[in-house]
Amino acid sequence: MIASNDGGATPDPVMAPRAFLEYLYRVAVDRALPLSTLGAHLPKPPKGRTLVLGAGKAGGSMAQALEALWPAEAPLSGLVVTRYGHVPPRPKGLAQRIELVEAAHPVPDAAGEQAAQRILALTEGLTADDLVLCLISGGGSSLLVLPAEGLALADKQRINKQLLESGANIGEMNCVRKHLSRIKGGRLAAACAPAKVVTLTISDVPGDEPAIIASGPTVPDLTTCADALAILDRYRIELPAAVRADLESGALETPDPQDAAFAGNEVHLIATPQQSLEAAAAAARAAGIDAHILSDEIEGESREVGKVHAALARSVAHRGAPFARPCVILSGGETTVTIRPRQPGQAKGRGGRAGEFCLGLAGALMGVPAVWALAADTDGIDGVEDNAGAFVTPDTLTRAEAAGHKLSGFLDRNDAYGYFDAIGDLLVTGPTHTNVNDFRALLIL
Repeated sequence: MIASNDGGATPDPVMAPRAFLEYLYRVAVDRALPLSTLGAHLPKPPKGRTLVLGAGKAGGSMAQALEALWPAEAPLSGLVVTRYGHVPPRPKGLAQRIELVEAAHPVPDAAGEQAAQRILALTEGLTADDLVLCLISGGGSSLLVLPAEGLALADKQRINKQLLESGANIGEMNCVRKHLSRIKGGRLAAACAPAKVVTLTISDVPGDEPAIIASGPTVPDLTTCADALAILDRYRIELPAAVRADLESGALETPDPQDAAFAGNEVHLIATPQQSLEAAAAAARAAGIDAHILSDEIEGESREVGKVHAALARSVAHRGAPFARPCVILSGGETTVTIRPRQPGQAKGRGGRAGEFCLGLAGALMGVPAVWALAADTDGIDGVEDNAGAFVTPDTLTRAEAAGHKLSGFLDRNDAYGYFDAIGDLLVTGPTHTNVNDFRALLIL
């Protein structure tokens, strides 16, 4: 162990590479916790009332941070929806002023629809003297579900599930979600007018575009009904005839930047993927390991992104280029998983983007010595499982084969969870109460 900047002990990267990688992950997560970032972006209390509305996997911790930081004498009330199990323990002595409710993610449910209805209802009667603080984080697209006219919740659930399994990227998915919603794509801000809306958001998307985070309920939308229709057609996703007709006619168009509802509103990014990667890089350097950030905007098929990372790691391990050993290579973004068709009688695979990345990485590394890796989702949940991600070690393939597991079969059925669970290589953290998306770290010694 070596001394860390906070007085604790940092795992030695040479003696304990897995523990060191997990340490970097936790540093990245801690950088994105709202209590340490929210205060710098808060406006002054208004002449009227302050209403808090929000949605996302970090919604619980954002609401508690706001309750702790907002002046005790200033009125504060509202409603925030987060994912089941993602409400953090309430700090002792912290009075609750914002109601928190839970709903389903990544496929929406009736609880999310009810929360969205209540949130929209709370905007009634707002005046120009009032302030709306919107707490937005990743996952809000599913948690804040209010289907467009002519669309049932069951339709939204089916469309959402098909998009998740199609390989569509987050921008494509959220374009569709905006146009099939009565609250996303700037419509929540329009409902709040004439009150001023200040959006405080944690980015989980490549490029940190507020219009994509949680499908941008409080910001203008540059996409169109035609864009949404083209995406649905590209991935062969069916719509009720009346809803398709509304898209074709433009009846479901979202508010654009010229809409007066956005005048005077503000948007503040309180945490981003790049900031978390930079924190992890600084922690690695403090431990004597050089660190390189590839990008916080990496997209693409998870297993293929894993292969590309493996090629880079092999080059470093074999030739000391483009980076010298020892080093850590960091990356973030939001990859995708295309679900493969199941063979008759074949069990459904389990896992998410991080695990699928690790499958592709392990297969392409082929046991190269001195390379360890961790890929994990910063919200603590990879897909819909109970793990944050998985580790890859120099002996991953040999240990799995000794357990009777061939990697190709698990890739074929998208079963990263089963593969890494069998050899004890899952990272299980529980909900982290924030979300800046994918975190990947490769340690080459």
